[in-house]
Amino acid sequence: MGWGTYFAFIFAAINTLTVTYYLAIEKAPILKEVFPSFLIYVIVLTSIAIPLLVLIGWLHYRRTAAYASEAEVQLESNPYMYKAMPGWQKEVIFPFYNKMLDIMLKNSKNEKLTEKDIQEVTELQKKFNDLKQGKMIGSPRKITNKSIDEKNNSN
Repeated sequence: MGWGTYFAFIFAAINTLTVTYYLAIEKAPILKEVFPSFLIYVIVLTSIAIPLLVLIGWLHYRRTAAYASEAEVQLESNPYMYKAMPGWQKEVIFPFYNKMLDIMLKNSKNEKLTEKDIQEVTELQKKFNDLKQGKMIGSPRKITNKSIDEKNNSN
């Protein structure tokens, strides 16, 4: 992650500066007069490029529809936008919502809670307390080749 995000960018910038200077600027006498050394070229170019790239990034983020379109595509491609995420959502939050609906329906019909209802609510309360204390709910999925193959076959 660090390589792809940070170091690759830095190395690409260094490579671009080096290639453009030694293959283009050194061969053109007019440009060689403007940039007599590689260090001056780097200082001038970075002092112009960094603010320009920040401005372009800001415009991309705030002033164009490009960022909104990217966010929309990412949202649409997120499989958990349309189903409960494994873990605390699937094992605590959605069962809690479901139990609350059951209790509200029973309450609206003037029915009493059964022993099973009380036990389920108590179990959900224990899970909420576990989450509050920083404990893990459920067990993380272990990705194996078999589970990847099953996922690919179901699509």
